[in-house]
Amino acid sequence: MALAVLITQEKTVAATTTLGWREWGALPDLGITNIKMKVDTGAKTSCLHAFQLEPFEKNGEQWLRIWVHPRQGSNEEHMCEARIKDQRAVTDSGGHRETRYVIETTLVIGGNAFKVELTLTNRDTMKFRMLLGRQAMNGRYLVDPQASYLTGELK
Repeated sequence: MALAVLITQEKTVAATTTLGWREWGALPDLGITNIKMKVDTGAKTSCLHAFQLEPFEKNGEQWLRIWVHPRQGSNEEHMCEARIKDQRAVTDSGGHRETRYVIETTLVIGGNAFKVELTLTNRDTMKFRMLLGRQAMNGRYLVDPQASYLTGELK
């Protein structure tokens, strides 16, 4: 595996793990043990499919109940909760702007676990339930657009 050095605004880091254009991951804080992600270097922020959102207050903070179809091609429903970090205007690949909730949660890919920001939107018409954007990859991964599932499937 090739070693590449990436320059970020904060520091120089070595990225030694390569991802394919699609990978398996987990969002353990949300109770999602296995989700197929499209690795999308064109997307700034990572995105999770959510077909229903319900804001509520918990301990004086704003939270969301989030309903997800975590499996591609399935109507299996999963409900989870997360604290709202922000709301942001996001432009999708079709040029449409929408305001999305943003949460922060743990993402596991291969043997790595780290915090990631996720915007939430309905991706029912999209093939992948999650996009892994470049902010989450920055300094951690290289991408081989011809490869798939280089980190293996989570069990």
